[in-house]
Amino acid sequence: MPTRERTTRPDELERVLARRPPWSARARRWTLTALIAAFVVTALGAVAASSPWPSALAIRWVFEQGAAATIAEMERHAPDGGVDERLDVPIEGSATGAGFDVFTPAGDDEARPTVVWVHGGAWISGRKADVAPYLRILASEGYTAIGVDYSIAPEATYPTAVNELNDTLGYLVEHAEELGIDPDRLVLAGDSAGAQLASQLAVLTTNPRYAYLLGIEPALDAEQLAGVILNCGVYDLRSMAELNGIGEWGFKVALWAYTGTKDWSSSAPGSMMSTIEFVTEEFPPTFISGGNGDALTWIQSVPMAGALADAGVETHELFWPAEHAPALGHEYQFHLDLDEAQLALDETLDFLDEHTR
Repeated sequence: MPTRERTTRPDELERVLARRPPWSARARRWTLTALIAAFVVTALGAVAASSPWPSALAIRWVFEQGAAATIAEMERHAPDGGVDERLDVPIEGSATGAGFDVFTPAGDDEARPTVVWVHGGAWISGRKADVAPYLRILASEGYTAIGVDYSIAPEATYPTAVNELNDTLGYLVEHAEELGIDPDRLVLAGDSAGAQLASQLAVLTTNPRYAYLLGIEPALDAEQLAGVILNCGVYDLRSMAELNGIGEWGFKVALWAYTGTKDWSSSAPGSMMSTIEFVTEEFPPTFISGGNGDALTWIQSVPMAGALADAGVETHELFWPAEHAPALGHEYQFHLDLDEAQLALDETLDFLDEHTR
């Protein structure tokens, strides 16, 4: 049977439309919201493909939530008294406004061995307050402990942080007497991205060829460095390609934001940040550690420990077997409820005692 094509007459169409329920205000709002959401997602996706800002700021927010919980855990183990502290000490003449915190044994103006700690945060987050409870612990053991700030990405790009930290070291030495610092017994310390920066400052101080390539005049003399403490850091950017999943994505975003280029692995920052390539026998005695549940331990901390030992550097390692339980994650040393973190603290203090007393 042949098909018949039905044609709706204009008067019939008007009757059909008249029988349909009106489009409710709620439906219109939901539709408009969905359209706006789709537009925002599409726009953010386009921006994220051409800029690290959206993803970097999202990662920063996540890190800040985790930092708050870690600070609370450290606070349970920090001393209630016996430590004097000066917070947010300004650096005269600093254009960035970055300052530092100073923790010393209570009522003691003596110039003491000094730990200068660079906080972590994947170069895109973090602040000196994140490590303050840990520094109070070090101060209660007889050290001057200083937490330093630096400009983070994507607001500032490499090598801004290195320049700022080098300038801060110069300022600390210049004002050593009033701050309770022994300028000839300095220890550079850091965690995560802060460990990378601490290692970079140590290489800058001890390897003239590296200082020349970086184009920065070191603020310290090699003889002033008594040691280095490196926890859960990054020292070889080429091996970062071995990461996978969310970790790989996060670090790629962070490094893009920090270096200012998506091609960081093939540019000068990628090479100069890989301090594993520049350690010499002049590098200070080093305490280095990482958790067995942290992917960075196996591709960063363990190889760095090997490179230091091969260069003839006195190296104190604290690692665990791969199957150790519980698995110790990134920045495990700050989770002082763990016995392993307490052991790391004890060995850190032993290292400091051995090399600064």
